[in-house]
Amino acid sequence: MSSLHIDIVSDIACPWCAIGYARLEQALASLDGELQADIEWHAFELNPDPDSKPQPILQALSRKYGRSEAEMEAAQANMIEVATGLGLNFSKMQQRYTANTFDAHRLVKWAAEQGEATAMKQALFDAYFGHAENVGERDVLLRCVQKVGLDADAAQQVLVSDAYVAEVRSDEARYQQAGVSSVPAFIINNQYLISGAQEPAYLVEALREIAQQGAEDAPA
Repeated sequence: MSSLHIDIVSDIACPWCAIGYARLEQALASLDGELQADIEWHAFELNPDPDSKPQPILQALSRKYGRSEAEMEAAQANMIEVATGLGLNFSKMQQRYTANTFDAHRLVKWAAEQGEATAMKQALFDAYFGHAENVGERDVLLRCVQKVGLDADAAQQVLVSDAYVAEVRSDEARYQQAGVSSVPAFIINNQYLISGAQEPAYLVEALREIAQQGAEDAPA
């Protein structure tokens, strides 16, 4: 069986990141028995200013993209339909506010040391898109920790310290220098980049081709 390492650069506040990972899960399920993947999450911040005041998402997107709130609402409705089809809870997507996700990324790093990075990421996605909770607030973050089954007291100690600050900043600098300017971004075997939330069928073929290429390049 072939093995792949997949680095995923994403933000909790990015709906296409949640969709992209759900599509990757479907692709990997289709490839079960053919190849296996080791996944590592990396930080990206859409709203990097920790002092920015949370704004209603449709208002913020309208200002950012120079389009009307009605246009942004329609675009988001399409994402909700796509996400729902993948089994994701996006029911409060249009009621959410902008959020700084730096502390959330720190907790994903912390959860990774316990083998629960993906579960932590998914809990954060659900809190933000499914419940319109502010994933920059510590109470929300600690509820996500408890949902995953990790130690909330230990997570609290992470949040009140500088733990994982350097790791998150290193992620952000590394991938910015590598030219990643939008998310999600999937880097396969430190060599191949797949940008955006691609359809599962596309991912199946791409991952299969990369695995085959790796097998051909391996020393005899």
